[in-house]
Amino acid sequence: MQDVPNIGVPGGKTVAHGGDLGEVRRRHPDAPQPWIDLSTGINPLPYPVAGLPADSWSRLPSHDADQALIAAAARRYRCEANQLVAAPGTQALIQVLPRLVSRSRVAIVGPTYAEHELNWRRHGHDVAVVANLEAADVVVVVNPDNPTGRLLPTQALRRISARLLVVDEAFIDLLPNEASLAGELPDNAIVLRSFGKVYGLAGVRLGFAIAPAPFAQRLREELGPWAVSGPALSIGATALADDAWLQENATRLAGDLRKLDALLVSAGFTVLGGTLLFRLASHPEAPEKVEDLARQGIHVRAFGHQPTWLRFGLPAGDEEFRRLSAALQVPQKVR
Repeated sequence: MQDVPNIGVPGGKTVAHGGDLGEVRRRHPDAPQPWIDLSTGINPLPYPVAGLPADSWSRLPSHDADQALIAAAARRYRCEANQLVAAPGTQALIQVLPRLVSRSRVAIVGPTYAEHELNWRRHGHDVAVVANLEAADVVVVVNPDNPTGRLLPTQALRRISARLLVVDEAFIDLLPNEASLAGELPDNAIVLRSFGKVYGLAGVRLGFAIAPAPFAQRLREELGPWAVSGPALSIGATALADDAWLQENATRLAGDLRKLDALLVSAGFTVLGGTLLFRLASHPEAPEKVEDLARQGIHVRAFGHQPTWLRFGLPAGDEEFRRLSAALQVPQKVR
């Protein structure tokens, strides 16, 4: 396997993430308030959470509540209930999976979400980040990719020769059902689905694995009892059953993406790709742009190993779009 540069794990040791305003606030204490966090790929207008059952907070998560969530997820993802494993976010599953596989040759199609590489390396596997699909004991694909938005057809994924195929579909929710591998799961595949991104509820910490039933049972045993909180079970079951909200959001997000693309192009960026929840753009002075935006109270995602790349999440409404537009037109500070 031929290695390609990754964007987040130099030497497989550290990972930088978006979504934490603490450091940038300390660097720019005089920035306008409130901060606009565009450093993640999370829906900026979250699913409305109504009052939760009191016992979801006070009692251990019940079997009935767990099964209600699984039933809603099985319908939403078009899979069998015994293939589904609920977890406190897909990050938990990314960390567990390498522990359940004997030492293997792992090919990760990248550059991509760096936690996959970090965790397979951490558990002693022989890992290479590769530019294209190729045979290995284990193949990991983020589909659509984060941050490039590259989408591989399911036909290509089904042809992969691997003992285990891990497909991270964290950003696939707003694409046609045919784009997902979950509905007709190959015997060697595990699909990861995120809840918090498309529903704008990342703090709920909820995600799913869809796997052949025997492997799904191994994952449940590894996660242990009460892996998902009572409030997360209740919120997830309600939101996953609300098809109308999801469809309305897809229409709104598509319009907002057109606005964001036009804004970035007018400011001299080249839009490289993305999904309905973020855009990847390049600029020859991207590091300077990061600081220019931060001085205006706007945080975007930079990539140390791709210094011309920036990822922009979607602004939440007209006022945030106005502030971003104004900030992108501000001349760079004299350096």
